[in-house]
Amino acid sequence: MHRSLLLIPASKHIWKFLTLESQRHCSFTKLVSLSSINRTTMPAEKRKATFAKMDNTKRQKLQAVKNGKSGREEGWLQGVVAEQRKEEKDLKFNKKRLRFVSQAQKIKQGSEGVVYWMNRDHRVQDNWALIYAQQLALEEKLPLHICFCLVIPQNSELATIRHFGFMLRGLEEVAKDCSALDIQFHLLQGSAGELLPGFVADWSFGAVVTDFSPLRTPLQWVEEVKKGLPSDIPFIQVDAHNVVPCWVASDKLEYSARTIRNKITKLLNEFLTEMPLVDKHPHTALRTAKPVDWPVALSSLEVDKTVEEVDWAKSGTAAGIAMLESFIDLRLKNFATQRNNPNSSAVSQLSPWIRFGHLSAQRVVLQVKRCGKSAGESVSSFTEELVVRRELTDNFCFYNPSYDSVKGANDWAQKTLKDHAKDPRPYVYTREQLEKAQTHDKLWNAAQYQMVIEGKMHGFLRMYWAKKILEWTSSPEGALSIAIYLNDRYELDGQDPNGFVGCMWSICGVHDQGWAERPIFGKIRYMNYKGCTRKFDVAQFERKYCPKDL
Repeated sequence: MHRSLLLIPASKHIWKFLTLESQRHCSFTKLVSLSSINRTTMPAEKRKATFAKMDNTKRQKLQAVKNGKSGREEGWLQGVVAEQRKEEKDLKFNKKRLRFVSQAQKIKQGSEGVVYWMNRDHRVQDNWALIYAQQLALEEKLPLHICFCLVIPQNSELATIRHFGFMLRGLEEVAKDCSALDIQFHLLQGSAGELLPGFVADWSFGAVVTDFSPLRTPLQWVEEVKKGLPSDIPFIQVDAHNVVPCWVASDKLEYSARTIRNKITKLLNEFLTEMPLVDKHPHTALRTAKPVDWPVALSSLEVDKTVEEVDWAKSGTAAGIAMLESFIDLRLKNFATQRNNPNSSAVSQLSPWIRFGHLSAQRVVLQVKRCGKSAGESVSSFTEELVVRRELTDNFCFYNPSYDSVKGANDWAQKTLKDHAKDPRPYVYTREQLEKAQTHDKLWNAAQYQMVIEGKMHGFLRMYWAKKILEWTSSPEGALSIAIYLNDRYELDGQDPNGFVGCMWSICGVHDQGWAERPIFGKIRYMNYKGCTRKFDVAQFERKYCPKDL
């Protein structure tokens, strides 16, 4: 996630909204909590007596709550979420979530199906693009299809088994879910611009629905598909990634969180709703999709396998829901006070599932505010991060074509970086040295090593890590290029707006302000090792992630 969001307190307006919303929703699971014993009015002796009278099961649950556990059985969230979807099965789709890419808006007679071109959001449930595609197919009494175009960039250092393995295993879960719902899933090998128009013609589809990404390559794919489709085929894009659709939240590049926060907050009542169930489709396709041999597809990926898959993150929506459950039960209560401490277990760890679209950010925030009521300030702090700050990064990438370049920074930042570009550097490292964690700074090396081995880095350290690259390389342009390369190659949540904007914030001052001028950094916010020692136990982190031979 974009980690500059850690530096600004959550909006009081969001907290007020969450408090009001929480009052509307009753709990879906019967919990035993410490509130069952009124600690403010009941004497200590009476509390002990009450505890003694409980049956053994209740005592165990209460003790679990005291120990930081929920008292709920593992896996409880899956059932809760399924019930919520069923209750909102007939929820009306808000058409502000979509925009027509094509001039055509009506499905022509004689069509044989509707297809959802899945691109960014790799899930069946809680997916507004698929929800709309199914509703469109139901209106026309047509079969429903999903296709995914698997593109592997040739000779790219960013095409690794860490990313493609995680993605493909998630798509396997999507295909399995589709099979149970009588939705045809197609895995196409190649770019959408080359394959999709012909695929639509061959299957006589009457409409194409896709999801939304603000990055230049997916936007280019959309343009290529638009040019290749017949003019009478409706082509619709749905923002299934953001709570408030990117083009609704703002129609321009926002300067900072301060300028977009109120815009998003005012729209939460309209857009932060429950999501209806994608149900079994009643109109069966006469032609079925070619079965996918998933083990073969995975083993035949022509990607860099030296950046290995990680074992802490299992791909797919089910695993994402499980991680969300553990966050609500175990870590959410510490988020507001401990999220800047890399040694503390306080962050959600949900970014890989959100990045690949296995998990809906809207689902996450709904469950956090419903099930994490006792977490107090943590709920508002987390919502600020997940909704306002994350959606600000989509805004930046959508409205700024130079989102990964120093040219995309504000004028003041470009000037100050240029003014100090030739300042002497205390150390100058090559990309290879940085990649191998071969610097004089043990903390930086430890953070880099964690990223290489585990595919993740704590948000506070991501800021320090990127700023030191600016300090230890010969130019701001080179620093930004190296930071983005390392992030996108090793971070499991890399190649995402949050990563681009995180690097741009750290090195180019995007969404930040000017600070006291100093060598190399100019007016860009500065961070140093001593500052980190005041925030957390640096030595403890260094011991844990002492770099070995990379």
